[in-house]
Amino acid sequence: MSITPTSHKTAQFKKLLLSSQLEFICEAHNGLSSKIVEEAGFHGIWASGLSISAQFGVRDNNEASWTQVLDNLEFMSDATQIPILLDGDTGYGNFNNMQRLIRKLEQRQIAAVCIEDKLFPKTNSFLKGEAQPLADMDEFCGKIKAGKDAQSDPDFCIIARVEAFICGWGLAEAMRRAEAYHQAGADGILMHSALAVPDEILAFKQEWGDRCPVVIVPTKYYSTPTDVFRQHRISMVIWANHMLRSAIATMQSSARILKEQENLLSIEDKIVPVAEVFRLQGAADLQEAEKRYLPKSAECTSAIVLAASRGDGLGELTKDKPKTMIEIRGMPILAHIMGAYNMVGIKDISVVRGYKKEAVNLPQLTYIDNDDFAETGELDSLLKALQANSHYDHDIIISYGDVLFNSYIPQALLQAKDDFVIFVDSDWEGKTSYTWLGGFAECTDPNSRNTFHTDIYLKQLSTKIPHDKIHGVWMGFLKVSASGASQLLMLLPKLLADPEHRKAGMATLFQELLKQHQSVRVLYTVGHWLDINHLDDVVQAGNF
Repeated sequence: MSITPTSHKTAQFKKLLLSSQLEFICEAHNGLSSKIVEEAGFHGIWASGLSISAQFGVRDNNEASWTQVLDNLEFMSDATQIPILLDGDTGYGNFNNMQRLIRKLEQRQIAAVCIEDKLFPKTNSFLKGEAQPLADMDEFCGKIKAGKDAQSDPDFCIIARVEAFICGWGLAEAMRRAEAYHQAGADGILMHSALAVPDEILAFKQEWGDRCPVVIVPTKYYSTPTDVFRQHRISMVIWANHMLRSAIATMQSSARILKEQENLLSIEDKIVPVAEVFRLQGAADLQEAEKRYLPKSAECTSAIVLAASRGDGLGELTKDKPKTMIEIRGMPILAHIMGAYNMVGIKDISVVRGYKKEAVNLPQLTYIDNDDFAETGELDSLLKALQANSHYDHDIIISYGDVLFNSYIPQALLQAKDDFVIFVDSDWEGKTSYTWLGGFAECTDPNSRNTFHTDIYLKQLSTKIPHDKIHGVWMGFLKVSASGASQLLMLLPKLLADPEHRKAGMATLFQELLKQHQSVRVLYTVGHWLDINHLDDVVQAGNF
């Protein structure tokens, strides 16, 4: 029958139960197996008591509490759109427990529950079945009535499982109990048998007729052709524990092979890739949700670190390695930069290297080589980095390979929505050594409390701004949007085509952007960064 995935789960299950054709539901025992059952095309799930207890590592004797089962069911329900029929054992107690169970199942969008007429704590039907006592029939009828009275959804179903055949009581007792449970309000009868042939089930169905739906679990009489069940107008077949059993077989085999052969090559091509696990977990849905709901952060931002130069001001320290690999407190400057980006979730970091490039070799970074570093400048390195991934659909933060900074800096840049955003340190007095970065900044307003809620923009960036117009020093950080990156990919080749700009730095880029009336947003700060340009800076960096 056709099932609408978005319709209410209880209504879906009731349609299955009352369908004019034979329907099938399959066992699952956690969220992952439930998802697999749904993707296989089943229209319903059997939340097997045996399988749920087994995946907890306990016996099928109510050793897992009913609240633990409920917690597990919640994950199963959340993972799927198809209805779940819970194997509710004996209802976890008397009529009062039954009513509370029904209310809790409805809260978790469980469509139906099956309870069996044995004593609590239950014992699995295939373990010494004939030695197991049956519950008092009238007491069990009261439990069914209590459950029906407790449900608030009229489509919620209670299936009564008759264990008369399991306990050796015969057809007459099976009929007597099934009729009593039907009159008590059960929406269907699950008739169970431990025989290797379906004789008991078919004898019951012939006597029972079509009084209400009959559900079967052909675990023992598995060789019976399915058409036999159709011919006898069985309503629903439950494949009861086969997901768990197949998983156990595969895990046992994998564990043995790994122990014996001590390598992953022996099983890697026989198991699903990790990507399949991520897919079943819905990782792609989370990524889409992050794009929609989260502020721009790790998953939608990359960083470019310009680190091609030697750093002549550090003398012998950069004889055999570039400045970015100078150690500060036991780690290269580049490692500190990587850590600050990682702290705000930026993991996609590209480093442009040039001088002694073989020495720049930290893991988990993408390297872009500027072999022309001696004859070119920062803009040439930036263009190479942008061209290495010419399609950007996210923000990029550009910084230098010799500037230490607190995570506050990239975090604040991520929140700004403009196409071009820079950081300016308004505490610039006496810090002329910073002018190598590109110069002083004149902005639309100075840093003050009055401008806390005002958007500030760059007017000019230069080493030759009159003292009374300087509002701070550029710190070497530029954030560009995806649109901004596209603009740079068109602008930079034109700039670099002019021999005069062959060794141009970032200041030239800002001047050109302003000339084209492109706004450059300014964020002010006081401190939170340190450029390493001289030996004194290396000493100071130890306390940064």
